[in-house]
Amino acid sequence: MGTSRQPKWRRKMVPLSRWLPGVARIATSLVLIAALIFVALRVAAPYLVSTGLVRTGIENQLSKWTGYHAEIKGTPVLEFWPTPRITLNQITIRQPKGRGDKLLGTIDSLSADFSLIDAIRGSASFHEFHLLRPNLSLTRDQQGLIDWTYAGQLAKAIARARQEGGAEVLDERHDAPIGTITVEDGTFNVADLASGKTYHFEDVSADVSWPRLSSPMTAVLIARTGGEDLKLDFSSRSPLLVFDGKVADIKTSLNSSLMTAEFTGLGSIASLAGVSGNMAVNVPDVPALLTWSGKSIPGVETLRSFSIQGDIFSTGNALRFNNVALGLNGANATGVLDVSLRPNQRSRLGGTLAFDSVNLQPFFDAFALRLAAGEAGAPEDGGSLQNLDVDLRFSTKEMQLPPFRLADVGASIIVSSNEAKFDIGDSQFEGGEMTAHLEAMRGDFDGGGKLQISIRGADFAGLIERLQLKGSWPLATGSLDISLKTGKPIWTARAADVSGQLAFHTNAGSIRGIDVAAIRGRATQQQFFPLSAVSGENFNFNQLDMTATFAGGSAELRGVNIQGPDETLTLSGIIPYESDGLALSGSLQATDDTRAAEFPLLPFFVGGSWLNPVISPVPVINQQATGNSP
Repeated sequence: MGTSRQPKWRRKMVPLSRWLPGVARIATSLVLIAALIFVALRVAAPYLVSTGLVRTGIENQLSKWTGYHAEIKGTPVLEFWPTPRITLNQITIRQPKGRGDKLLGTIDSLSADFSLIDAIRGSASFHEFHLLRPNLSLTRDQQGLIDWTYAGQLAKAIARARQEGGAEVLDERHDAPIGTITVEDGTFNVADLASGKTYHFEDVSADVSWPRLSSPMTAVLIARTGGEDLKLDFSSRSPLLVFDGKVADIKTSLNSSLMTAEFTGLGSIASLAGVSGNMAVNVPDVPALLTWSGKSIPGVETLRSFSIQGDIFSTGNALRFNNVALGLNGANATGVLDVSLRPNQRSRLGGTLAFDSVNLQPFFDAFALRLAAGEAGAPEDGGSLQNLDVDLRFSTKEMQLPPFRLADVGASIIVSSNEAKFDIGDSQFEGGEMTAHLEAMRGDFDGGGKLQISIRGADFAGLIERLQLKGSWPLATGSLDISLKTGKPIWTARAADVSGQLAFHTNAGSIRGIDVAAIRGRATQQQFFPLSAVSGENFNFNQLDMTATFAGGSAELRGVNIQGPDETLTLSGIIPYESDGLALSGSLQATDDTRAAEFPLLPFFVGGSWLNPVISPVPVINQQATGNSP
C-alpha cells in the first residue's frame, strides 16, 4: 500500500514554523535595546543636555513666534521623565529695543516638551506648551483683526497663507510645528480701536490643538469678563485665513448664562461679506444681557427672552436669514428676515414671520412706541433703536394686545427716520372684524401720534363682561370707529393731551342698570335720585347710535340716540373722564309719536360720577317757560 500525500499548504507550514522562534527572538532583542537606549538617555540626559541651550532655545523661539523680544529671568527647571520637559519662570515679552517699549505681556511660568536628541545635538525644538498665569495685552484694529505689530513667525504665516480650491495653502518655508497649547489662570486685555474700549478677560483657561501652522485648529477657551463666565469653542480647517480676516470655514459656539450662540459655515471675523451657514442664538433674559453689556433700550423690559435659528448668508453689508425659527417671550414664529448694516446710514430690519401666538406688547415697547429721545433715563439720541429702520410683516393665529385678544391677524410694523407705523390689516375680534392703524409722527418720534380703529360686527357684550367693566355699558353686537391723535410724545401723553372722535352703532341689545319705568316713577316723587336706586331692570333697545368728540380730558357726547321698543333715550353733554364725572342732559319719550300720551316726554339732567350718577328730572313746564323767555 502506498502512503497518502500531504496537501501543499501543510508542506509550506512546516518550514515557516521553523522561522517563528527566530523572529520572536530578534523582535524581543530590538525592544530590549530600544528600552535600554530610552532609559540610558534619560539617565545621561542631565549630563548631556545644556540647560542654558534649552533656555536660550525657547527664548529664541518665543521671540521668533511673536516678533517681540522674550526675556526669561527665572531659573529653568529640566525634567527628563517620562518625557523631556523644561519649565521657565518670569517671562517678559516686549518690543525690541529701538522700536518702542510696548509690552505684549508676561508669563509667570511656561513649560514645554523638547526633543532630547535635538538637545544633545546642540539644537532645541519644542512642543506641548503650558502657560501658567499669562498676562497679555492685545490690540484689535479698525478692521476687527488682532494687530500683529511685528513680523514674527505667526504674523508671517497669517500674511502669506492663501486660499486655493476652498482650502488653506501655506508654503513649506513658512510652516512650522506647534502641537498643543494649554493656558491656565490667564489674563487678557484687548484694546478695541474701533470702539475705543478695552475688554478685560480674567481666569482664562484654554486648550489649543494645532499640530502645524498649515493644519486645522481646534480650541476651547473659558474666561470671565464683567462678572460673567464665558466658554468659547472654535475650530477651523483654515485658521490662518480666519486670523487674517478672510472668509473661511468656521465652527464656533459661545456659551454663558446670559446667552448661547452657534455658527457653522463660512465666515470672517472682520466683516459680514461672504458669510453663509447655519446659526443659532438664544438669550433667556434680554434685559440682563443689555445690563451686562452696558446697553440701554427704553421699554425693552417686557421683551424678556429671544431666540433665533436658521440659515444665514450675506450680500455686501446685508444679512438674510432663511428658514428662520424665531422665539419671543415664548411665542414661536417661522419665516425670513433681512438685516442691513449700512455704513453711516440707518440699519434696517425687514422680513415676514408667521407666529402661532404672540403678545404684541413687547413689540410696541421695544420697537415702535419708545424710540425717541426724551424718555426718562434714555440716551439723548434715543438709543440704538432710534437708528433702526423696521419693515416687518407678520401673521398670527392668535395675538394678545392686552387687554384684547385677536385671531387670524395680518399686521405690519414700519419704522423709518420720520415715522413709526403699526397696522393691523385684518383680524378677527370678539366675533367680528377689526383693522387698526397706529402712527408716531415726525420730529424724532416726539411730535405726537395718532390711532385709528375700525371694528365691525363685534360682540361688545362679551367683551365688557370679560373685562369686568362696571357702569352702564351697552351690551350688544355692533360697530365702532375711533380716531385719536396727540401732539405730544405718545409714550408721555396723558388723557388730557388726546383729541379725536368716536362713532358707535349697534342693533338690538340692552344697557344694564337703567330701568326706565322706575325712572319715570321716581321722577314724579323726587327732585333727584341716584341711578343705583332705579337699576332693577335693564333697558332693552332695538338700535343705538352714538357720536362723541374728545379734547382736553373730556368727551362730548353728541346725538346719543337709543331706540327701545316703547321708549327712546337721548343723551348729550360732557364726560370729564379724568375726574370720572358726568354732566349730561337727556330725555325719555315715546319711540312712536302716536303713543306720546302713554310715554310723555321726560327731560332730565345726569350728574355726579360715572360709576354712581345722579338723575335730576326737569319739569316740562319749566323747560317750556325757559324756551319762551327772551
